[in-house]
Amino acid sequence: MVKLLRTDANNPDFKDLIILLDAGLAISDGEDHQFYIQFNKTDEIRYVIVAYENSKAVACGAIKKYDKNTMEVKRMFTSIKSRGKGLAGMILSELQNWAIEMDYTRLILETGIRQKEAISLYTKTNFILIPNYGQYEGMETSICFEKKL
Repeated sequence: MVKLLRTDANNPDFKDLIILLDAGLAISDGEDHQFYIQFNKTDEIRYVIVAYENSKAVACGAIKKYDKNTMEVKRMFTSIKSRGKGLAGMILSELQNWAIEMDYTRLILETGIRQKEAISLYTKTNFILIPNYGQYEGMETSICFEKKL
């Protein structure tokens, strides 16, 4: 049974999952990892979803305020053993609902071009490819998406 918990970045299970996420990204991002890691700090993240499977934290995702109408999706991760079960889609849906409840009208996100599973998830959940925004402008290894809520 899967349980989704709304929490914040201080949640210890979220912190543990982020350690695993960052370890994987360090490998897939290669030499670009140092650039990207600076934008993945959790101190500004207030809205986190942690997925529990049989009481074990196995996946997470978060949103943070980007502007008055927009939340940015951050720190999406599913543990290797729990992939392929639809957890990321469940988390993304719950993040969307949470943003709507707070009267936000748009989600944006950045992922790496090497993150094929992430790109597939965002495309499948009706995110639309947009030009790279903010700090990702000009980054050839980044791909950005948005979804109107």
